[in-house]
Amino acid sequence: MSFAAPTSRIIAGATFQVGIVAAYYNEQLVNALLVRVLEELHRSGVKEKNIRVLRVPGSHEVPWAAGELARLKGCDAVVALGVLIGGDTNHHEMVGQSVSQALQQVALTTRVPVINGVIVTNTLAQARSRCIGRIDRGAEFAHAALEMAVLKRKLKS
Repeated sequence: MSFAAPTSRIIAGATFQVGIVAAYYNEQLVNALLVRVLEELHRSGVKEKNIRVLRVPGSHEVPWAAGELARLKGCDAVVALGVLIGGDTNHHEMVGQSVSQALQQVALTTRVPVINGVIVTNTLAQARSRCIGRIDRGAEFAHAALEMAVLKRKLKS
């Protein structure tokens, strides 16, 4: 994962509806990502009434809930949040791959952009740096959702 954040343009988000799915597992870290996503959406002008947040038990449940949000009328983009941290096995990698593929499938079948904000790391320190540290992945995920929402509307017109 790169430490270099992409250059982003200012997006007026007042007319966009954004869904967010956040896992409870690794709750402190996921909550930090969620706060950062919400801060960036608000900074961009997305109205509170146009943001829908769903919580699910873990990262493996995120794709199903993301699909349900994507199917809602008016949803311009969905941000999927979770944190998977390595342990004694590679289970976190298998779940991460499964979730990533499922989120992509949701985006392709619903035609609603889904931003994969499920962080997969080998250590707790890596996860902390991406969720509560100097790497602001939450803001990046929110901005990517708005960028894709703009593109979605542009292609519809």
